[in-house]
Amino acid sequence: MQRKRVGVLISGRGSNMQALVEAARDPSYPAEIVHVVSNKPDALGLSYATAQGISTYVLSHRSHASREDFDTALNAHLQSQALDLICCAGFMRIMTPVLITPWLGKIMNIHPSLLPAYKGLHTYERALADGVKAHGATVHFVTPELDGGPIIAQAAVPVLPDDTPETLAARVLKVEHPLYAKALALVASGTIHMKTSP
Repeated sequence: MQRKRVGVLISGRGSNMQALVEAARDPSYPAEIVHVVSNKPDALGLSYATAQGISTYVLSHRSHASREDFDTALNAHLQSQALDLICCAGFMRIMTPVLITPWLGKIMNIHPSLLPAYKGLHTYERALADGVKAHGATVHFVTPELDGGPIIAQAAVPVLPDDTPETLAARVLKVEHPLYAKALALVASGTIHMKTSP
């Protein structure tokens, strides 16, 4: 089995990235995490990746004049790494088509809600304000529509009467890690793929 080469994009501690690295320790897992990129030099996930022997790279968005300029530089770097797939794991950047189009069907993201509900930020606060009974996480393919790409996998958790955004986030995070590992395996193995126009 030829394992897929995966790059992970992070902006912070990268807990979902760590979960993917752990899953890929199994030789039968169809993907390997070979590279981690952060737009923030102080992202805690970088030190974890380095400790695991994974190559890392920092590309600061602050040193680029526009989103498109940053995405052009990021795409060039990712292309140089001979990657098969990209996983966004807490990568706090809105991507432009400059980056998305070359990787369409090969780039995925995990979002803390049951999409299509609660796209964007502050999903926990919004869910609690609406009084929903369930919340969760979604892994989806990235497309130019923010949090609007085809869904790969979802996991739900109950919303409890005394929940705060913090307690709900902690409960969702526990299902995010196995969910992302499962979704990456489905895509890396070819079980699931995104239909793209010719």
